[in-house]
Amino acid sequence: MSDAARPDFTPLNRERLIAPGPVEVAPNVLAELAQPQMHHRAQAGIAKLMEAREKLTRLLGDPYDAVITTSSGTGAFEGALVSTTPGGAKVVNAQAGKFSERWGEMARRFGYDTSLVSKPWGEVLDPQEVADAARDAHTLLITHSETSTGALHDLEAIARAAKAQNPDLIIIADGITSYGVAELRPAAWGVDVIVSGSQKGTATPPGLGFVLFSPEVQARMIQNPERGFYLDMTRELAGQKSGNTPQTPAINLIYALSTALDRLLSVPLEVLWAEQRRKTDALIAAGTALGAPAWAPRTSPAVAVLTPPAGITGRQVAAQLAAMGQRALPGQAPHEDTVFRVSTMGYADRYDALAIAGILEDAFSALGVNVERGAAVQAAWNALK
Repeated sequence: MSDAARPDFTPLNRERLIAPGPVEVAPNVLAELAQPQMHHRAQAGIAKLMEAREKLTRLLGDPYDAVITTSSGTGAFEGALVSTTPGGAKVVNAQAGKFSERWGEMARRFGYDTSLVSKPWGEVLDPQEVADAARDAHTLLITHSETSTGALHDLEAIARAAKAQNPDLIIIADGITSYGVAELRPAAWGVDVIVSGSQKGTATPPGLGFVLFSPEVQARMIQNPERGFYLDMTRELAGQKSGNTPQTPAINLIYALSTALDRLLSVPLEVLWAEQRRKTDALIAAGTALGAPAWAPRTSPAVAVLTPPAGITGRQVAAQLAAMGQRALPGQAPHEDTVFRVSTMGYADRYDALAIAGILEDAFSALGVNVERGAAVQAAWNALK
């Protein structure tokens, strides 16, 4: 948008993060980062680590043990993989988007006997196809919520089918945008490891990764994995169970994380999951009313990945939103023009979904789309009901 075409009120707009990570962070969480520097070996630091780990387990809803890494979710996933899967083992990667493809590339780089089972971007994985591919595998790598396409793969059906054929299979699930956002019951479904990161559903600044290990998989973890030192999860888990970390953790972020988790845990998980679902359904309904339906047939509650109407591209929508002070994202390469992505993960509520619906009306209108004013907002309201 040129300066001449930009509305004169634009400088007064509140800038918003409406992308699927990093997300908006609550003021009281940010305030935790303004404390005088604390020490991770002090009793208060040890207590805060234990507190945050316990809250992470409650947010999962199952008695898994949490490890907090000072890394992104990718670092946490790497630690989970090398600490559970011996060198040369067969690894199956189920992929249908940018982030699920990353885990296959990771496994190949580590020299695992890596097989792929894939679907085109925007489609969902077939549970039986994945199960058949993993019949003789040691480890299955799978993404629950694919942030690049907006698809929520049926992790329950996939895990059940895979374990029915291969009971010894270790399943590592990328829950980076589903943990704390979508229904997730790993113990009942047979998922051994859940990986996530701080800048998504837990509404904390970037910098922390989470790995949640089932009691059963802990007995199969590798001592001193040859591919891991900093990310040796066996050593890290043993230390964190007693409140210690082998390396210096991002203790300031751990304080912030503990505070952020209080908001999510203030309601039952079923209420949290349902409200996250409604918020994203509202964004999808708003997009559909503007001629921009969801890309995926089975949508994630973490992000609305929408296909713009003919004549405009995902990059144009994202650029127009940025000109309005609203940070969304186009698609991931090579689909930057195919879709755009908006989200209410993080410190956001249902009224933010309504605001985004109105913002999309403005953005589409500025891009020359014939917009019926109020249609997207009304569609969002209908979804929230």
